[in-house]
Amino acid sequence: MPRYTAPTKDMQFVLHDVLNVAEQPTPGYEDLEADFTSAILEEAGKLTSEVVAPLNIIGDTEGCKLENGVVRTPTGFKEAFETVKEGGWPGLDMPEQYGGQNMPCVIGTAVGEMFSSANMAFTMYQGLTHGAASAILAHGTNAQKEMYLPKMVSCEWTGTMNLTEPHCGTDLGLMRSKAEPQDDGSYKITGQKIFISAGEHDMADNIIHLVLAKIPGGPDGIKGVSLFIVPKFIIKENGSLGDRNAVAVGKIEEKMGIHGNSTCVMNYDGATGYLLGEAHKGMRAMFTMMNEARLGVGMQGMSQAEVAYQNALDYAKDRLQGRDVTGAQNPEGPADPLIVHPDIRRSLMDQKSFVEGARAFMLWGATLIDAAHRSDDKDADGLVSLLTPVIKGFLSDQGYDMTIKAQQVYGGHGYIEEWGMSQFTRDSRIAMIYEGANGVQALDLVGRKLALDGGKHVMAFFDLVKTFVKENAGQDADFDAQFLEPLKAASKDLQAAGMYFMQNGMKNPNNALSGSYDFMHMFGHVCLGLMWAKMGKAAKVALDNNASDTAFYETKLRTGQYYMARQLPATTLHLSRIQTGADTVMALEVANF
Repeated sequence: MPRYTAPTKDMQFVLHDVLNVAEQPTPGYEDLEADFTSAILEEAGKLTSEVVAPLNIIGDTEGCKLENGVVRTPTGFKEAFETVKEGGWPGLDMPEQYGGQNMPCVIGTAVGEMFSSANMAFTMYQGLTHGAASAILAHGTNAQKEMYLPKMVSCEWTGTMNLTEPHCGTDLGLMRSKAEPQDDGSYKITGQKIFISAGEHDMADNIIHLVLAKIPGGPDGIKGVSLFIVPKFIIKENGSLGDRNAVAVGKIEEKMGIHGNSTCVMNYDGATGYLLGEAHKGMRAMFTMMNEARLGVGMQGMSQAEVAYQNALDYAKDRLQGRDVTGAQNPEGPADPLIVHPDIRRSLMDQKSFVEGARAFMLWGATLIDAAHRSDDKDADGLVSLLTPVIKGFLSDQGYDMTIKAQQVYGGHGYIEEWGMSQFTRDSRIAMIYEGANGVQALDLVGRKLALDGGKHVMAFFDLVKTFVKENAGQDADFDAQFLEPLKAASKDLQAAGMYFMQNGMKNPNNALSGSYDFMHMFGHVCLGLMWAKMGKAAKVALDNNASDTAFYETKLRTGQYYMARQLPATTLHLSRIQTGADTVMALEVANF
């Protein structure tokens, strides 16, 4: 059975050597001393590796079962969920007034990675609840916050998001779900939603659905969409649960992966709902949850790559196959271990350099969220808004690719279910699709986010890269050549792509949109290049200061050098594709496909 070990040491390195969290001015960061964060991460690592991870393969093989309108989760899920709730983990970074621990998002992100690596399907129950609670926190009335948040923060009640309908996915303006106003201020919600993760299950006393629907007489299209709180059980004035609401699960979807999560068709038949936020402004409220979810989905891609890499590394060290072409490395045995072979090393280095760079990218993004929310830093808010489609799209695309590479290390055994590697690939595949398919993320990046606030935030990103290179150049010739020069070249490629869009996108928008996917990946590579340059600098400083664990820091340098030399040059290929424009993409008539 696959194993999982939380990478707490690597997380501590990013938090303290690279991001220097305890020294940042963001409120709450002054508490993030190394001993404090270590205690949290070690405890979370123990829980995820010993309690949550062993259920991963059980969830995959058993799945969820619909019995008489109730969804039964896989063996052990309910007990593990109780353990997670008892530890207060779902509310780690939620406000204290509602039962949370008010930790910064950066700590919640690190802990969230562990849970997702250990068991992605299981973790979605609490993850979706966190997102729904965040939407209520941001847009709810005081009465709604008091009614729902304490029990959602504790996961005594869980939450969902209901957007998609059978005939509309990305184009939510086409939705047909209706919300009829009632004399008491509530609404009757009627319609069908599909692909609803954690839509029904047996692990919580109540499920709080956030449902998009249209109030009759409102504006057409997306401007007429409102968001409603629709509880599974009606909540009485004293807070106790009353009658079952008119919402029911129609079926559980049969999926490629994440079998342990109950992805449901939900039928609303005049269910009682309560407006969340303003009428006809539902997308504004829902995007609070969707943007959080998109960052979480990027983390899912990275987290599956992490656990897949851990197991592929174990296998490569143990499996004997062939001889090292430079001479036997295991002369007493019949063959050498797989890891001696250059192509296996290439695969493992691809995985390792991606995962560690992506982790730093995620945690850096979390510090921007903290600065935006805790310090009202508008620049940080704008920058993380720009980076959100990159985090979601690039990390989930690359994360999926890395699970395939890990599976490939096993050869034929990677294709056999008993080894467990295919689950990581199957589970991670959904991350490229839900919460806005990655093609849509690329369109959002190029079509909306680049021009946000007059292009202020993308220029700030370029300045950030330029400043880092300038401040660190000329101190060490090897560091310049191995880290700074590749980063500078990749950043110039990204700027050239942006310039191409400006010069050619106005006269023919397809010139920009045809290159949007390449641009998203190019941006992702530059972000990881920046993270590796920062990690390389931190590792070098530690070595110069005679750090005790020289092997750890030397390994960081070697891994970073690999990424800069073997992965970052992909920006040149992406730029070449972008500069071909739309002609070849749009050349065929529809009838000729």
